[in-house]
Amino acid sequence: MSAHALALEIMAAHASRQPTLSPPSARDATFDLDAAYAVEAELVRLLTTSGRTTVGRKVGFANKAMWRVLKLDSLVWAHMYDDTVRFADGNTSSLPLAAMCSPKIEPEIVFKLKAPIGPGPLEAAAVLESVEWLALGFEIIDCVFPDWKFQPVDFVASFGLHAGLVVGDPLRVEADKIPLLVEQLPRFTVKLLKNGELVGEGSGRNSLRSPALCLGELGAAIQRRSPEEPLAAGELVSSGTLTESQPVAPGETWTAVVDGLDLSALTLTTT
Repeated sequence: MSAHALALEIMAAHASRQPTLSPPSARDATFDLDAAYAVEAELVRLLTTSGRTTVGRKVGFANKAMWRVLKLDSLVWAHMYDDTVRFADGNTSSLPLAAMCSPKIEPEIVFKLKAPIGPGPLEAAAVLESVEWLALGFEIIDCVFPDWKFQPVDFVASFGLHAGLVVGDPLRVEADKIPLLVEQLPRFTVKLLKNGELVGEGSGRNSLRSPALCLGELGAAIQRRSPEEPLAAGELVSSGTLTESQPVAPGETWTAVVDGLDLSALTLTTT
């Protein structure tokens, strides 16, 4: 099946809100990352032609321990769009889920770039020199494959599972703050609460040992695969979940509370 046909199939599955689509990897054993990124590029082309705009990238499989099992040599990514990203007002927001199939929620660190990320492996301090601000965020992921069963190639070809991103109040990354942030980003902890009850815990180490290192790895991986479209100034990057993802439904209140990083709690009400 061509990249164009697969892209249309993925879009139709999301539009129907039915998680019944067979993953491309289950239908074609030769479907690899090159084919998956071709589908992702076709999704970008179709959506931008229809008037939507890309605003950044989201990361997947930022747990390096999984790479060997999944036969990956780096993390993977997909684009985010202007109509899937919203900014919380006073670190509080709401989000409708009616258009989604089987959504889950993930707390993440979101970066906004002020300069391109250089090629090659970078130390966290060098990565942060390209960052305008960072924030706590909630990514909502959604899956059209039955029982959430898929391979990394299917993830890439299906919007990276990205359905929405809610961004909290930003913390500006000033030059004099970078040394402290380098220390804090691997160590901070996060608690995820559903209707006031603790349902998940994590830390910055869950995002490739540090969200800053994850951002650097993303920049390097994009340079290797798509040097014509490097991470650029103005882009938003959602740097991978800090806890296990949790199913989310309308009528719930979700809060992420961070300790060890100067970010206020972020609260999301689903409708």
